[in-house]
Amino acid sequence: MILNAVLILGGVGLVFGVFIAIANKRLWVWEDPRIDIVAQMLPNANCGACGLPGCRAFAEQAVEGKVPPAQCTVSGDVARGQIADFLGVDAGEAIKNVARLLCAGGSDVAGYQAEYRGLLTCEAAAAVAGGGKGCAWGCLGLADCERVCDFDAIHMSETGLPVVDIEKCTACGDCVEACPKALFELRPVNAGLLVQCRNLICGDDVLEQCKVACTACGKCVQDAAEGLISVTSGVAVVNYDNIALADPRAIERCPTGAIVWLTGAQFGRVLAISGSNSQ
Repeated sequence: MILNAVLILGGVGLVFGVFIAIANKRLWVWEDPRIDIVAQMLPNANCGACGLPGCRAFAEQAVEGKVPPAQCTVSGDVARGQIADFLGVDAGEAIKNVARLLCAGGSDVAGYQAEYRGLLTCEAAAAVAGGGKGCAWGCLGLADCERVCDFDAIHMSETGLPVVDIEKCTACGDCVEACPKALFELRPVNAGLLVQCRNLICGDDVLEQCKVACTACGKCVQDAAEGLISVTSGVAVVNYDNIALADPRAIERCPTGAIVWLTGAQFGRVLAISGSNSQ
């Protein structure tokens, strides 16, 4: 009886083994060995800044010639050049995206209407009547964005606002998802104009809550190229599809400095055109 059982099990195992071997041979898909090499040359941050789900996917697309090495904006110039040389292609060009904060209302210019006492996260504070800040749309300064950033690209300033290190920022989007006030957006690093306000109150009344808020005066709309800026729901909005038309004149008459012109964008510097726009 024991011998019969062993023979039966052995036979079944042999049959399944043959089927598996045949299936493996028929279903085997050849993979370009260059994919592994390119994947090792990438930063393996799996941040998604390239628009693909990870570095392995990017390596596959690069080997197939569907994306240029430069599209990995997290890699340095040397690494992108090495990948291009290895694949025998041009490195190409790509503009890096970075996270931009749409609020300038730190503790030095924005007031509070209540003292929040509870779990020290922006998500928790926002759930309690929107947080204690006077501006219902402003940054709560409890560093949820800093904590979720795996690349050490966000640090809180002395005035309670997150500061993005654009050299480290990979545009992974974690801060965008983490902010309960929706104050982060991913923008090309060379996009010059930025409106640092999301309030929906028209007029000077908003200045009682924040000195650098947008008052929807429309001066930036008048001074900018047609179709570049509009006032929507009480705040200036930049049409980034027309960002090539932008120049610093759009911010010169802003009475509060809510709209700024970024220069030397690779270093994240903000150029103050007039006294009212000083940062």
